[in-house]
Amino acid sequence: STRFEGLLAHGCARMEPWSPSSWRRRPVQQQPTYRDTAHLASVLAQIQSLPPLVLPQEVDQLREHLADVARGKKLILQGGDCAEAFVDCALGPIESKLTMLLRMSMVLMCGTHLPVVRVARMAGQYMKPRSKATETHEGRQVCAYRGDSINSFDVADREPDPQRLLQAYFYSAATLNLSRSLLACGLGKMESVSQFPTVFHEHDDYADATARVVQVAMEPSLLAHVHAEPETLVQDVYTSHEGLLLAFEEALTRRVSNKYYNLGAHFLWIGERTRDLDGAHLEYFRGIANPIGVKLGAGVQADEVIALIKLLNPDNIPGRLMLITRFGARNVLDKLPVIVKAVRDSGAVVVWQCDPMHGNTVVLDSGIKTRHFPDIMSELERTFEVHQQCGTWLGGIHVELTENDVTECTGGLCDIRAHEVPVRYESFCDPRLNREQSLQLAFFTNDLVQRARQTHEASPSLTPL
Repeated sequence: STRFEGLLAHGCARMEPWSPSSWRRRPVQQQPTYRDTAHLASVLAQIQSLPPLVLPQEVDQLREHLADVARGKKLILQGGDCAEAFVDCALGPIESKLTMLLRMSMVLMCGTHLPVVRVARMAGQYMKPRSKATETHEGRQVCAYRGDSINSFDVADREPDPQRLLQAYFYSAATLNLSRSLLACGLGKMESVSQFPTVFHEHDDYADATARVVQVAMEPSLLAHVHAEPETLVQDVYTSHEGLLLAFEEALTRRVSNKYYNLGAHFLWIGERTRDLDGAHLEYFRGIANPIGVKLGAGVQADEVIALIKLLNPDNIPGRLMLITRFGARNVLDKLPVIVKAVRDSGAVVVWQCDPMHGNTVVLDSGIKTRHFPDIMSELERTFEVHQQCGTWLGGIHVELTENDVTECTGGLCDIRAHEVPVRYESFCDPRLNREQSLQLAFFTNDLVQRARQTHEASPSLTPL
């Protein structure tokens, strides 16, 4: 739009030439310190010589799907572990993660009658930013655990090891290979993911909706208007991770024709801690052709978001940029409207996504982190309300979840209490939703999407879907 072009003319878009290594000229955060830099350089050179994990055609295809999400024609469901572990690169855990994502997307498709774009936090989510570089364990300082690709969760093995980056590449490749095989051999079939916990069949609030989903699984032609091949829930699940360790991401970057792609994943995002306008992460991300996301916390300012957009998507390409809000339930109504209105009025085309998890993390008296499910639902509901009021489209959700019956988050139909959190706390980092909580959130999202669509249809002045 003219408004967006005008902002560009007066903006801060960088004029310096870009290359996969130009981020090295910028201040960088959240990078581990390696003692053996020669070993690090050798490992990165080896990764650079290895085959890509994904193809540019797949990356471009995802961007086209996300353009449809921005237009309100599709939804995006993004989810998976807070941080993957090498030990979980096995048939059982990988199949469970895919099944959970597929089952949730089936709920969304049946409830909203919209196609769902599925993006998994897997096959590369082996790194995590940390608030402190070190931690105290039994009276001594050790490096903080930064994810299996950098160091071990075992406090005796916390020294960053370059060899783990090479392991991360091969574990990602193995995860992708098995995922593609599982989908090709029928995991995406409706009947494969139509089993729901008993509580959903028996609970008054969910029994009818669950019955409808099961009916569609038995008669997939009922979704023929949503999906070209209704008997198959999905042909593609895209992969994603936070682009954190930039030397690793640089090694995964390939030039294809006149573009540079990060071919370690289909989608990457910039975290709340690394989105400095003058920082190295934005410098790297501005040059890759992948669709990308930026996490936005409650402290972000409207002019900062506009500057981010101008830097990361100067050509205003639909599907290129996703803004992932994580304000916390108590901050949404006060702080999100000014951000959404500023982006709307700029004319920028973005995908809006809600991460209702990270802004609602609390620490129990025992020192264990948890999240209260009612807070997660509240942030999601309030975020939908803000977008309805602003005439914009919230395209989907980004959640940390597992198929396992963990007790990491309190509340939900399983009614986990604070004192029960440690009973089955399996996450190496942040707390995840378990199977029942994840499905409950999917059904709740259905209701919110239907409400949002009704608002759009009743108000012709709103952004058309």
